[in-house]
Amino acid sequence: MQTGIDLVEVSRIQKSLQNSRFLQRVFSREERALFVQRGGNPQTIAANFAAKEAFAKAIGTGVRGFALDEVALLRDQLGKPYFQLSGRALALVEAHQWTLAVSVTHTRAYASAVVVCYGGKNR
Repeated sequence: MQTGIDLVEVSRIQKSLQNSRFLQRVFSREERALFVQRGGNPQTIAANFAAKEAFAKAIGTGVRGFALDEVALLRDQLGKPYFQLSGRALALVEAHQWTLAVSVTHTRAYASAVVVCYGGKNR
């Protein structure tokens, strides 16, 4: 089992949103649709960003070997977060046969995420 955690200042994400390329470069099409659905809430965007960083820590690579938009954090009908992986991020997780668990939370000022990789091959 491996874990990753990240904490993001919402104000940092709000500043990044001033760059029109930030959303396109970092978030998947499905995540961007979620953000629109939630009214562009910067806390939601920050929580998704924190989940990507926590994912990178949990798998032990840092943000290397995959693109951030390949790690999409979506919500099910009850609001439970889950990852939708693609590309090299998916290949990394499949190669190790991991199952992922993710939890996110936020306040007005901060967003945090915890990711756990479990099962699969030993590293």
